[in-house]
Formats: sequence, C-alpha cells, structure tokens
Amino acid sequence: MRLPIAAALATAAVSLTLYPLFREGDWFWTGMGAILVVGAVSVLTTRPAVPRWLGPPLGLLMLGLYLNMVFAADHSWGRVVPTAESLVALAGLLGEGFADIQRYAAPVPANPGITLLTAGGVGLIALAVDLLAVRLRRAAPAGLPLLALFTVPAAVMTEPLGWPAFILGALGYVGLLAADGRERLSTWGRAVLVRRTRAAAATAKPDSTPISLSGKRIGIAAIALAVGVPALMPTLAPNPLFGFGVGSGTGAGGNTIEIPDPIANLRGRLTQPGNATVLTYTNSDNTARYLRMYSLDIFDGRRWTMSQPKGRPENSVAEGALPAPPGLAPDVPVKQVTTRLKVSDAVEGLSFLPLPYPATTVQVDGDWRADESTLMVFSTRDTAGGQEYEVGQREPRPTPELLADLAASPDPEVDARYLRLPDDMPPEITLTAHGLVADTDSPYEAAVKLQNWFTNTGGFTYSLRTQGNGSDALVDFLRNKTGYCEQFAAAMAVMARVLGVPARVAIGYTGGTFSDGVWQVRTHDLHAWPELYFEGAGWLRFEPTPSGGLGQATARVPDYSRPPVTTGGPDSTSTAPTAGPESGDPETSSAPRRAVRDPDANLPQGSVDAETGSPVPAMIGIGLAVLLLILLVPAAWRAATRYRREHVRARAGSGVTAAGVPMVTGGGAEVSSGDGRVARAVHGTWRELIDTLHDLGLGYELSETPRALARRLAERHELDADAAAAVARIASAEERLRYARTPGEIPPLTADLRVVRRALRRAVPRGRRLRATLMPASTLMRVRRAGAAMLDGFDRLENIRLWPRRRHQDAAGGPEPAEETRVLTGSRR
Repeated sequence: MRLPIAAALATAAVSLTLYPLFREGDWFWTGMGAILVVGAVSVLTTRPAVPRWLGPPLGLLMLGLYLNMVFAADHSWGRVVPTAESLVALAGLLGEGFADIQRYAAPVPANPGITLLTAGGVGLIALAVDLLAVRLRRAAPAGLPLLALFTVPAAVMTEPLGWPAFILGALGYVGLLAADGRERLSTWGRAVLVRRTRAAAATAKPDSTPISLSGKRIGIAAIALAVGVPALMPTLAPNPLFGFGVGSGTGAGGNTIEIPDPIANLRGRLTQPGNATVLTYTNSDNTARYLRMYSLDIFDGRRWTMSQPKGRPENSVAEGALPAPPGLAPDVPVKQVTTRLKVSDAVEGLSFLPLPYPATTVQVDGDWRADESTLMVFSTRDTAGGQEYEVGQREPRPTPELLADLAASPDPEVDARYLRLPDDMPPEITLTAHGLVADTDSPYEAAVKLQNWFTNTGGFTYSLRTQGNGSDALVDFLRNKTGYCEQFAAAMAVMARVLGVPARVAIGYTGGTFSDGVWQVRTHDLHAWPELYFEGAGWLRFEPTPSGGLGQATARVPDYSRPPVTTGGPDSTSTAPTAGPESGDPETSSAPRRAVRDPDANLPQGSVDAETGSPVPAMIGIGLAVLLLILLVPAAWRAATRYRREHVRARAGSGVTAAGVPMVTGGGAEVSSGDGRVARAVHGTWRELIDTLHDLGLGYELSETPRALARRLAERHELDADAAAAVARIASAEERLRYARTPGEIPPLTADLRVVRRALRRAVPRGRRLRATLMPASTLMRVRRAGAAMLDGFDRLENIRLWPRRRHQDAAGGPEPAEETRVLTGSRR
C-alpha cells in the first residue's frame, strides 16, 4: 500500500508547479480529484488476490468516469453513467479547451474546457507514474512523466518557478524513490529469530531503517544543493535577442501559427543586461521610424492579447501590394518612404517581420503573408532571423487641424472589435478618463490630452519595477503613477476605449539610434505603444511613455499628437506642431534623442526611474560580499557562543559558598558548586576547551576523561608549567562536578581558560589558527548534528501509526509477549 500512495503524492506534489499557468485555483481541486481516483484504484488493485494487469485499465476507466461526473453530469444517466450526450459534451469542452489555450496567454482563466484538459492530463500522468513505479517496479523511470509535467510551466512561463514549488515536487519524487527502496529492501532476506514467539515471527522483517535514513539524507541534501547552489552562482543571462515568437507553428509544412505573448516578455527583455543589435535599417529620408510586429486588439480585463492572424494565399507579400490601410482616406497627405532592413542572424523564432506602419509593399524571401485588418506580416514556415528585405510605405501626414475635424469611428465593425471592454471595468478608470477630457471638443483632442497627461502633466515616472496590465494593475498604476511602457500603452488604450476612441496596443521597436550611416535597433529598444483609430486617417501611433529610461531613450512623440504651444500672449495659442525628430527634415530628424524643442524634453531628469539592473562589476561585487558574509557565518556563530559562555562565567564570578556566605580569596571570587550558576560556568568552560581542541584540530574522544585529557595535552604539546597547571585545574573542576558528591570550592576558571587557549594556539601552525578563526570546526559539527536531528525527526514522523498493531493473544485470551533474543538475516532464494 505504501508505494501506490507515494506515487499519488509524488504526482500531486509535482502538479503544484502548474500554479503560474492559471488565474484561479479550480484546476487544482479537480486535478487532485483525478489523482485521488487513480491512487485509490491502485491501492485496491495491489492486493494479492487482484491481477496486477488490472490496475492500469481500471484506473483509466475510473478516471474517465470521474471526468464525466465532474464535467458532464447533467447529460449522464444518474449523473454518473456516461451517455452519448455526455460524451458529446466532453468532446465539446475539449475543443473549447484547445481553442482557449491557443487564444489566451498564461495565466489562463480556469474555464471548464481548460480545467478538463488539465485534470485529464494530470490524471494520465498519475496513471503513467503508477504503471512505472507500482506495476513495473521502476520508480526511477517514473520520474520521466513527472518531469514532463514539470516542464509545462517551465516552457510556457517567462518567469522562473518559485523555489517552494520546486522543493515540493522534488520531495515528492524523492519520497517515491524512498518508498520503492524500502519495499525492495524488505524483500532482500527474512528475519531468522533464535528464540521467538508467534507474534514475533509474524512481524519479523529486516531492519532497513539505517539504509532508508541514509537515502533520505542524500535526497534532501541533493534538493538543498539544487536550490542553494544556483542562488550563489553568478547569473547567466539568456540570449538577449528575441526569445518570444511562435512555437510549433514555425515548423515547415504548417499552415497555422501560434499566437505569441509579446507583452509577457517585454519587461524581461528590457531588463536584460545585454543590449545586442537586433536589426539595422536605412530609409529614403534618413528618419527614425517605429517598427511594429504585433497588434494586440483583445483586452480581457487582465492583459492585452491578439486575435489569430489570418493570411490567405492572395495576401502573400510576393503577390504585390499589401491590403490598403484601414480607414485611410485618399485626401489625407501621405509621404512615400522606402526602408531597407537587415535582421541579425542571432534572432531565432521570430515569425513576424518588424515593419514601419503602414507598409504597402514588402520584398522578402520566403512565404510571408499579411493580416488584412492589422497589416502584420507573418510566416508559418520562415523566420525573420538573417532576413534582408525592403519595405515601401505611404506614411500618413495628417495635421492637427485635419484630425480635429475627424470622427473616431462610424464603422460598426471597428467599434465592435476595438471598443470592447470587460463588464467589470473598475469605475476609477472610467472616472479618470472622462475627467481628463471634460474640456475637449473632439476625439483627437481627447487623445492628445491623454498622451500629454501621461508624458508631462500627470506626474508619471518611468520604472521597470512594476509589471502587469490588468484592470487591477492599471488602477494601481494610475494611483502610483510609476511604470514602464507596457503600463503606459495599456492604460492609454483602455482609457481611449472608455472615451469611445477605438484603440489597440502595438509591440515592436522604437526607431533606434543613428550610427555609421545606418539606424541600429537594439534589444532595449523593444517597446509598446497605443494606436488609435480616426476615420479618414486610419490607425495613428501615440506615445504616452515619458522620455528617457532604458528602452525608451529613442521613443518619440509624433508631430501630429503634440499639444498646442503658446506663440503670443497668455490668451493666444497656436496648434501648429513644434519641430521635432519626425518633421521630415533629415537635418533635425537624424538625432537619436528627442529634440530640445520637444515638450517632453523639459521633464526633470529625476522623473525617470529606470530600474534596469545593476552594472556587471557592481553585481559581481555584491555577490562576492554576500558570499563573504555567508562564509563568515560560522566564525560569527563561534564568537557568539564564546561571548555567551564568558557572560555565564562572569555572572558566576560572585558566587557563594555552600552556606550561602560570599567567600573571597586572594582578590578573586572562590565559589561553591552548590550555586547552579557555578556549575553552568564550569561546564561551559569545559565545553569551550573541547571546542577549542576541535577548532585547532587537536582531537578529543568522548571516552577520554578530563584528567586523561589534561595529561595528554600537557605531555604531547609540551605545555609550560602555567598552562599545564591551568588545564589541570579546569579538568579537576569538571571532574569534581561530574563525580564528587561534595565538590568543594571551585575557583574561577576564566584566567585559566585564557592561558590554555593561548598555549594551544602557539602549539599549532599558523594555518590551523587561521582556519580555527574563520571556519571553526566546532560550529560545523553543531550544524551537522542539527541536520541529523532534523532528519531523525522525519524518520520518527514516518513511524507514527494512526492505530496500534494487533496483539496476538493465546488461547486463554491473554496477550503473548513477543520475546526475541537474536535476529539473523538470511538471503532469500
């Protein structure tokens, strides 16, 4: 029975690592129910009377009944027995679950479809573990399905798993190995009793406790090293280039593409210590432009995600021009620009091309297609790494006057897709948005007011410390007014939708920096920004992120979105945009930073708090300092122990005689052992002497009496007369307190201990003295004893029984004592 229970517990422990994938905890209880069903079937089918092959198929059948009862009870006969309708309902839930997994990014909602997939998968893992560990008696290979379960969150999540979850999972696997080893050891032989009773014969088994204890110690030590050693090692940063792209959909021959979750990795990329070049580009007007890859149109209340891109064969970029930009009217001024881009060969897994918006033509090798509604260009077969391509662009150049006369969107399809908000939007976001634009007359003016509030007048600061873009996180962001580009873009897009302006969030790169005749775009130029829709001008980029900060130093506010500037008296204003880096003039636009006339350039330098990580030398120095402090812990512990013992001796220095009368001799306190403080002082002095011997490597045996120890130290290390007398007095005091009924008067021993310690340190080499100071062996021995005691405690917990063993009784009804004088273990043939 022990092994099936251990297998179920191991699966349950490893399944806890799935917690980052879900928003709610419903999946956990459903998964635990599946494990319980499989474990119960395994326990019942391991009885000797049941065929061993019956366990797995019966477990699979009961797992199916359990899932049917939980998810399709309304369509089942008696809410338990499956019917055709219940099977159809389960199939429908499975389809919904697969679709939701493709749609949502982790953490996903625990809806019925996803919960069914999770519970079924956990149950199948439990069956696989039971088959290997219980049926085939191969506990070590049973770790493979557990590892498969463990790698799911490790492959999906960008953040590492918490160490408590790892420890629980590792302990579950170690417990499974220990249970299997204990059962194996119990079959190595049989107990042969020289004289035994029937009760002793019935319960005689080989004692595997010492071996089991050693195995547990090794397992727990391995887990501790697995958690502790990486924490002390220098961080090895992963490839700072693009790590988020498509998954299996990038393989050759596929016709679908998985939706990436770029916003989940945005902060991680910005905080990478490396800042490698991702791509370079040149264009016909030598002006920096944002390069968009992803367009996120779905806000579910917690995060922004994107709809499945659709690229039909006729939308292949090789066929000619891309679809027309949505909403762009012919009378809006445009500028024809040609851009040539080259992506680094080190970029892997990127199946969306970085492009200026809106692109009209793309000349690139491979099968690349454009999504009609967003103009994202993607491929299911090729990747962007190493690609060189040319992009034609008709860039809208609307004026503020033109935009002020445009409506947001009279198109019902655009409104239905880009104005959708969750029903449970916090009212604080709505009130804030309407309060900011109360004095505006058009959607454009509202958008400019929002952008200027974030970048200038709202008191916001840039920091990579915060994360998250859900409704609750946005409320916190609007209160704290500190965040990075994800929060700024998400907040402005949500507030624009609240005001009736269609909005979405774009993910891509800022324009980069101009160097050696090309624009260089680096890892830290990864950025998020909102795009707002105006009928006639189409989708226009806005920039709510304050200037400056790692990854935002090359961000630019577009000319058409700049607030009016004062040109005359206090009551006269002009809506003409100020000159800036996007004015189209190569003389002013080639600068990598914002122009001085940019309104955002007047922000104080202290308003940007870019917490992007410490420099490498500082990190190395901090790591060395932490390592040094850890290495000094034993020395500090030893010093604290010595100080405590000295304090006890000092308090006992004014001791009393047996009659309770203070006794002073020769200026020093001479006290009676009748005082408990004196006894503690003497024993503390003796333990301090023993610890000193351990620290200096001079050795001490428990069988050695105090008198024999004093004689050995004086003879072997040639102590002088004073030191030999001092160690003799310490040994005599300890010996009298141990064995004498009336120890008599005990003199103070502090000076004697000091003399002996100095003499012993002179008797050993300098290296031993240094080791005794920095790495005292006595402290390490205490740590070892504490660990052994903790593991012994685990063993005692394992031996606790919920009910007593049955006691065999003789024919007269009285208990028969289980006598046993000698146990031999013989091999079983």
